[in-house]
Amino acid sequence: MGTVMFFHLMQSAPADTLAINAPRALAQGWRVMVRGTDPAELERLDAALWLKGGDESFLPHGLQGGPHDADQPVLLGLGAPTNGARVLALVDGADASDAEIRAMERVWVLFDGNDPDRLAVARAQWKAMTGAGHAAQYWSEESGRWEKKAERTAPSEG
Repeated sequence: MGTVMFFHLMQSAPADTLAINAPRALAQGWRVMVRGTDPAELERLDAALWLKGGDESFLPHGLQGGPHDADQPVLLGLGAPTNGARVLALVDGADASDAEIRAMERVWVLFDGNDPDRLAVARAQWKAMTGAGHAAQYWSEESGRWEKKAERTAPSEG
């Protein structure tokens, strides 16, 4: 069972954080599923990821529903990971089941800290996920750089 990492976005957008974290996951050999709640928002995220960086930081990705979903290193969609993902990134208030969280190396919850509704959803997710025994970290960029503000470890299985 991996770690749930909450990213409280105050100055950057989900595309910025994914452009940094997804290549790190891919370097570990982990594919990434980005789950959203709104197809139009996922299309905007898809377009933004194509514009991030140059050739050196190209992030191979695609929108779910195509013929090559299983081959995508980073897949954006509304449903279950169909690309063998070991990382599940949740955007726009998307959620994950306990079974999905247990199956992943990492779950990233990216939320806009300037949006009170998204902040409320993230707080409820933190409470539910840590209450279910998942290890979790809370990261904030409020100061201008990422800082870990809280951490909960999973109960030992001993």
